[in-house]
Amino acid sequence: MRNVKLIIQYDGARYKGWQKQTENIKTVQGCLESILSSMTGEDVQLVGCGRTDTGVHALNYTANFHTNSNMVVEDMERYLYKNLPDDIAVISVKNASERFHARYNILSKTYMYRINNGQVKNVFDRRYVHRIDEKLDLDKMRQCAQVLVGTHDFQSFTTLKSKTKSTVRTINYINILENEGIIEIEVNGNGFLWNMVRIILGTLIQAGNGKIIPDDVKNILDAQKRADAGPMVPANALFLKDVEY
Repeated sequence: MRNVKLIIQYDGARYKGWQKQTENIKTVQGCLESILSSMTGEDVQLVGCGRTDTGVHALNYTANFHTNSNMVVEDMERYLYKNLPDDIAVISVKNASERFHARYNILSKTYMYRINNGQVKNVFDRRYVHRIDEKLDLDKMRQCAQVLVGTHDFQSFTTLKSKTKSTVRTINYINILENEGIIEIEVNGNGFLWNMVRIILGTLIQAGNGKIIPDDVKNILDAQKRADAGPMVPANALFLKDVEY
């Protein structure tokens, strides 16, 4: 049996996230599994590198599946190109080692969020960029971001309800860059809790608005209460940028 690795791009606007749900709920995983099953004549179970929320996009999402099919990867690429909807693309198909697992072998993930903070709205970017009219203080955002870098209990930064799962994660870096009014925030870590990135971003925007300072962020971490952190940012401007193995 072969292990096949996919690199996938998708526009998440029409989907209820990555993870397959009931048959009448449109998800990226469900769509891909249906087409892969038709391609191989097997019941394909696709392993993804993690969940993405409803409306979140991916530039380089990694997944793998096992198959007895003898179809070469070039023919798989052509089949998927022809049969996938316009908002999902498989940009790479490769044979992987038997031990490769798209979720368990991850070293880090990078998410990117885009904010239009310039003087003029861009009507063509509005579906993929979060518009903020008030000028953000990027230095204050960077100072607060540094408090979150490292290994912490991020219970304040998740909507996860379970009391049995660990909420400790490691953030390797948070980069905040600006170019002609477009702010790009990259968050890289060893893993993320449910809605964690969106809550971190909402908290950093509060810093940019002058509502909180680095000491407040430390207190939010220590409190371990979701209500103390910032609001979740809209999902439409969030992209899974890269996964490192």
